[in-house]
Order: sequence, then C-alpha cells, then structure tokens
Amino acid sequence: MFRFFSRVRTIVSSELNSLLNKAEDPGKMLDQFIADMKRDISEVEAAVAKQIASEKLLKKQLDDSVEAVTKREEQAVVALESGDEDLARRVLEDKNKQQSHTSSLQVSHEEALKLSEELKIKLREMKDELQEMIMKKDSLKARNESAKARAKVNRSLSGLDSGAKSGFERMEEKVMRSEAEAESSEELRSVNKTLDDDLAALTNKSAVDSELEALKAKINAKKTAE
Repeated sequence: MFRFFSRVRTIVSSELNSLLNKAEDPGKMLDQFIADMKRDISEVEAAVAKQIASEKLLKKQLDDSVEAVTKREEQAVVALESGDEDLARRVLEDKNKQQSHTSSLQVSHEEALKLSEELKIKLREMKDELQEMIMKKDSLKARNESAKARAKVNRSLSGLDSGAKSGFERMEEKVMRSEAEAESSEELRSVNKTLDDDLAALTNKSAVDSELEALKAKINAKKTAE
C-alpha cells in the first residue's frame, strides 16, 4: 500500500520536470500523471476503507469482550450469593480467560485505529498533492505551448536570416544592377542623340551654304549679263 505514497511523492517532486523533459508531448504526459494519480487514490481509498472496516470490527469484538467480562463478574456474584462457590469459581475462571482475550483485542484495536488514522492522513496528503498537480498542470501546459511558440518563431527568424533575408538582399542587388544598367543606357542614348543631332545640323548647314552659294552665283551671272 505504501508504494502508492512513495510513487506519488516521487512524481510530485522535482523529478516531474525531468520526466517532462523526456516526454515527446508534455501535455499528454501531464494528463497521464493525473490519471495515474487518480487511479492510485481510488486504490488507496479502497484500502483505507478496508482498514477502517477492520478497525470497526475489532472495536465491536472488544466491546463484546468487555461486556462478557462484566457479565461473568455479575454471574460470579450471583453464584456466591446463592451459595454455589464452585460455580462462582468456574465463572471467574472463564471471566479471567475473557479478560485476557479483551486485553489482546485492546492492543489489536489500538494498532488498527492508529493505522487507520495514518492511512487517512496519507490519503489526504495524496489528494492535496493531486490538487497541486492539477493546478500546476494548466500552468505547465501553458508554459510548454509558449516554449513551442518561441521555438517556432526562432526557427522562422533563423530561416529568414539564413534564407529569405539573403535571398531578399540578392533581389535588391539585382534591382539596383538593373537600375544602373537602365541609367547607363539612358546616358549612352543621350550621347548618341547629341552626336546624331550635331551630324544632322552639320548636314543642314552644308545644304544651306550650298544653296547660298548657288544664289550668289546666280546674282553675279545676272549682273554680268547686264
């Protein structure tokens, strides 16, 4: 019976945390501990009830034996009063035997009563420890969920640092490169455009000069003819 108490104290102690560390799912393990504890308490309750019943039976036997001793003493008095000393002697002999039995029952009952009280105290301790476990369970479950959430966030951040962030930086560099290429293309086009414009202006100037010279020649020819 006392293995239950020992087992309970072990689970409720700091070893509970080490058990949780080894568990794949602390939430399920906590529920299992609670279920085991309730089952043990039920078994201990049955044992305590059996012990209390045994104590009560001894108490009844003790009361009956005390009553028998008192009755034999009264019968011995009646026998003496009636003048039957031999009967009185035999009654007293039986009374002494009954008295010895009463003393034995007294010791047994005291031990049974003491054990019953001890078991009731242990049972109350188990129930108190169960309540403590139940109260801690929700807190431990919440802490476990928080720990898992933190771990998940940390893994995500780690992935962002090593993968997504570096990939993002590569894309940023690529965009900057594209912008630089576009800017270079615009500058090159501006240079080419200026060159083409200068060449076109030169061509236009040459045509005007040629036309101007032609007009001059025409005017000179006309003056010469006059």
